[in-house]
Amino acid sequence: MLKVAHLTSVHPRNDNRIFLKECSSLSEAGYSVSFIVADGKGDEDKNGITIYDVGASGGRLGRMFKTTKKIIAKAIALDATVYHLHDPELLPWAAKLKRLGKIVIFDSHEDYPADILTKPYLGKIVRNVVSKCFAAYERKVCRKLDYIVCATSTICNKFTKMGYLAEDINNYPRLSELENSADWSKDRSLVCYMGAITPIRGVWELVEAMRFVKSNARLAIAGVFSDDNIERHCKESPGWRKVEDAGYVSRNEVRDIMSRSAAGLVTYLPAPNHVDSQPNKLFEYMSAGIPVIGSFFPLWREIIEGNHCGICIDPTNPEAIAAAIDYCFTNQAEAREMGLRGKDAVINKYNWSYEYPKLLAIYEKLLRKVKNNGL
Repeated sequence: MLKVAHLTSVHPRNDNRIFLKECSSLSEAGYSVSFIVADGKGDEDKNGITIYDVGASGGRLGRMFKTTKKIIAKAIALDATVYHLHDPELLPWAAKLKRLGKIVIFDSHEDYPADILTKPYLGKIVRNVVSKCFAAYERKVCRKLDYIVCATSTICNKFTKMGYLAEDINNYPRLSELENSADWSKDRSLVCYMGAITPIRGVWELVEAMRFVKSNARLAIAGVFSDDNIERHCKESPGWRKVEDAGYVSRNEVRDIMSRSAAGLVTYLPAPNHVDSQPNKLFEYMSAGIPVIGSFFPLWREIIEGNHCGICIDPTNPEAIAAAIDYCFTNQAEAREMGLRGKDAVINKYNWSYEYPKLLAIYEKLLRKVKNNGL
């Protein structure tokens, strides 16, 4: 049985894209799959996947230098045939894996040079310099790798234009992930936001929007605040009185919150790495059969308005967000129809069953190449 190892120094062991989709699909296809993480929760076997933990990292610098070294040491000890890297900070070790004769795939979850431009802890000048330097470094390293797997077509186009082997494996949901059979005749007293709670994802604007909401809708926020400052800023807003802070929740709790929601909110602020992104939560809302209130980026409008499954607004305008919330809350028959159209779109177009065959094809192609070369 061919051995595959997925590596991350950043993502959790239950990561939606890495564990629930990619690792699980490869395991179901007959590969021996290991997943190396750094969370301090210990080793375990789950869903036919062996999870190895190298221990929690001690801050950003500790993670980038010490933790990545531990991950690579564990990866080499496993002696897998294919190594699938999920973080840019693991790229410096890719050359070592290649020297050992391994197949190395880089999974580009984001356009990282663009993402650097949004980092609040870097000054504007530093951000620009670091972004350009990383872009040059990424080009140099990825040229030597066997394949680039990309979370969106925009990221894929960036690599293919440089002549690299790349494929977009969109982060669409499994049909079984958040199936929601809740009856819309039951109480839908919420609208919801799920995910990381950060300024760039427009969370403060959502809370502020609740000041202007005229209906009885309440906002359920499920996630963890990125820092104390944004948490304090949100809780100081008068809109916080209409917020239910659920904190970190399980997948079952996510289903429950969505079953009580008249809309799901994904109102990222304009940023280079947001405009062409395809947030997983967008498709999760659609999969759950609830309308989406999303940012008015062209790609998002194509998905949301093109499938008549929600409303696109200016994410920097709390009053516009409030108006969309009120519309979905007070027109729940139409909201239900939007939700059903979104769910149909996921069933027929935006789901993992259309994506994982592309992942398997990449693995099969690379393994055939190795076999033909007699390696």
